[in-house]
Amino acid sequence: MDEKYTWLIKLILAHLLTDFLLQPKQWIDSRNAKHFAAPHLYLHALVTAAMAWLLTGAKHWDVALFIFVTHAVIDGWKSYQKQNAVVFVADQALHFIMLMIAWCYVFFTPQSIVETLYQLGENNRFWIVVTSLVLLSTPTGILIGQLTKKWRNRIPDAESLANAGKWIGIIERIIIFLLVIKGEFGAVGLLIAAKSLLRFSEKGRPLYEKSNPMEAKTEYLLIGSLLSLGIALLIGLIAHSLLYGTSF
Repeated sequence: MDEKYTWLIKLILAHLLTDFLLQPKQWIDSRNAKHFAAPHLYLHALVTAAMAWLLTGAKHWDVALFIFVTHAVIDGWKSYQKQNAVVFVADQALHFIMLMIAWCYVFFTPQSIVETLYQLGENNRFWIVVTSLVLLSTPTGILIGQLTKKWRNRIPDAESLANAGKWIGIIERIIIFLLVIKGEFGAVGLLIAAKSLLRFSEKGRPLYEKSNPMEAKTEYLLIGSLLSLGIALLIGLIAHSLLYGTSF
């Protein structure tokens, strides 16, 4: 593996070790209570910077300083927020962006970054994948919502069920798409089988038993799932054909 990618992996490892394994709960509680006045906030940032400095070869003190400052600022900002999934993802995304900036600073020049972005912009394979992923997210979710509206209107808790299903559907379509373009069709079959077992057990009741009050919900989930899986497979096969020049 190229040295620069090993260096990036070490930066990420330093972050994961210090942010999740080597940060006592006492430090987190102190930060959430005192925010930027908490000594443990800066102690944690110092440990993170030191770990990155050691793992990457103890050469770039400026990178370690950058990580110390940005990590303290991001964690200080997080301490003012409600602790939920959105804030957690935003916090980690900001940390990883800072790591990528440090990595680019060490291994790339502004000119090489511009050239790389230009080459990426001219890469047809990249745009095929990005367009497919965007199509499989909200646009496909809206289409499935319209096609299953008839069944959704018969369910008392339809709104909450639809909101949960929206995110589950996006995730599963992306997973299936990635598996298909990599040619892992066996894994796709296992995923569909596992989903079927989880989705349609309905506490052992027959699927179309007339006395089953969950019949409308079961039909809604079944039709929505089949549409979601079918569209993901179709888009994946089309993308696979465009990427590798194959036909099915």
